[in-house]
Amino acid sequence: MDFILQAIHMLLHLDATLGQVIADYGIWVYAILFLIIFCETGLVVLPFLPGDSLLFVAGAFAAAGTMNIGLLILLLCAAAILGNTVNYAIGSYLGPKVFLWPNSRFFNRDALNRAHQFYEKHGGKTLVITRFMPILRTFTPFIAGISSMGVARFQFFNFIGALLWIISLSLAGYFFGNIPFIKKNLTLVILVIIAVSLLPAAIAWLKNKTTAAPANIE
Repeated sequence: MDFILQAIHMLLHLDATLGQVIADYGIWVYAILFLIIFCETGLVVLPFLPGDSLLFVAGAFAAAGTMNIGLLILLLCAAAILGNTVNYAIGSYLGPKVFLWPNSRFFNRDALNRAHQFYEKHGGKTLVITRFMPILRTFTPFIAGISSMGVARFQFFNFIGALLWIISLSLAGYFFGNIPFIKKNLTLVILVIIAVSLLPAAIAWLKNKTTAAPANIE
C-alpha cells in the first residue's frame, strides 16, 4: 500500500521529483514521461497530472546532461499527439450524451462545458491554444470528437499544437532552467508556470460569469 501511495505521489508531483526519478529509474524515465504526457492529454479523468511545468523541468535536466533533449522532444511529441488522438476517438465514440453526465470524482462536467464553449468560439484553433492551458487541453480533443470534427482537420491542429507545446516548453527549460536564480527557486518557477497557464482559463471564466450575471437579474 505504501508503495502505491508513493508511486501516486511521484506521478502527481513528477515536475518536482524528476531528479530523484532519474536517479532511481535511469533510462526508464523516458517511458515514465511518455506515459504522463499521454495520460494527461489522452484521458479526461486525469487532467490533474503535471504538464507545462513537467516539460520545463525535463528540459532543464536535459541541459544538465541527464537526458537527451532531442530524444525527449521526439518521444513527448509522439505522446502528446497519440494522447489527443485517443481522447478524440473516445469523444467520437461516446457522443453528445457525455454532456448529461453528472460531476464526480473522475469527471469534471464544468471543465467539459468550459472546453466546449472555448471550442465553439475558436474552432480548430482551440486544439492549439489550449495546449498551453491545463485542464482544458485534456478536454479539448474530447470535445472535438464529440463535435464530429473531421479526422484530417483534427490531426492538422493536433500536430501543430503538440509540436508548439512540447518544443517551446522543453527548450525553455533547456536554455533557461539551469540559470542559477531559476535553479535555486525552481519550486517558485513551477508555481509561476502553473499560474500563468491557468490565467487564460480564469479570465475566460470571469468574462463568462460577468456576461451571464445581468441575465439573472429580474
